[in-house]
Amino acid sequence: MEGVSYQRFPKVKIRELKGDYVKFELRDTDASIANALRRVMIAEVPTIAIDLVEIEVNSSVLNDEFIAHRLGLIPLTSERAMSMRFSRDCDACDGDGQCEYCSVEFHLRAKCISDQTLDVTSKDLYSSDHTVVPVDFSDPAGYDSSEQKGIIIVKLRRGQELRLRAIARKGIGKDHAKWSPAATVTFMYEPDIHINEDLMETLTLEEKQSWVESSPTKVFDIDPVTQQVVVVDPEAYTYDDEVIKKAEAMGKPGLVDIRAKEDSFIFTVESTGAIKASQLVLNAIEVLKQKLDAVRLSEDTVEADDQFGELGAHMRGG
Repeated sequence: MEGVSYQRFPKVKIRELKGDYVKFELRDTDASIANALRRVMIAEVPTIAIDLVEIEVNSSVLNDEFIAHRLGLIPLTSERAMSMRFSRDCDACDGDGQCEYCSVEFHLRAKCISDQTLDVTSKDLYSSDHTVVPVDFSDPAGYDSSEQKGIIIVKLRRGQELRLRAIARKGIGKDHAKWSPAATVTFMYEPDIHINEDLMETLTLEEKQSWVESSPTKVFDIDPVTQQVVVVDPEAYTYDDEVIKKAEAMGKPGLVDIRAKEDSFIFTVESTGAIKASQLVLNAIEVLKQKLDAVRLSEDTVEADDQFGELGAHMRGG
């Protein structure tokens, strides 16, 4: 029908927010948008990672390729990644990927001169840009001393040495997993649980307890005062249908009605530390908007071709 708009206005509600973790609700939208947001967070939000390694000296037990691979997987702080250029698109260095606009240079020099094994870690990498450095996973309180040294790259014995130069570039997880800023991104449909109170009252206390315990997760419990079954944590439900099967086995079908809200999703996002989890969500929304703008532009182009034919294609250089 002409003139009818199906536009929706999704809403986001933050439930829990930490540096590398965020849990939020996404409402008034459908699964296609939720899954698009999830996939963009995993594979299309850009970060910075080591992409080129030039080994000068390596007398360690690990070969050059092994060390280069370990360096690439070290997460780097990537707050400025969105504003950096992709090396393939950089006109300042003709796509060479070694200029201040599209890359960051690192150096590492380590040599063991004692009988004690030397741990070469991410903290031994020296960056040309103080805003792009290896992520610090150490405990701010300093309780866990084993985590204070950074991510181990290699271990050296007396006389062994490692010297190298590395170039970090902007990229996305679709090209290589080392550029993915997300450790975990999941979403679930918000469950809508309704207990048939009249049917529940026909059960004895022992039957109620047996039914509550049939759920693998603690979704239901018995109120100690009223002896009634209550929903304590609906989001713990894993859509396993165990309580429904138990009710049917007890001869009480329809004891509980559980449905998924098709327009409400609960997201859990954990970042690698390259960017904060909250920034990861915001960057993903921005990337998704850019992709939708590109689709809209292509639709406008098709409409122009339908209207102007060969003239429209010729004006675009087609």
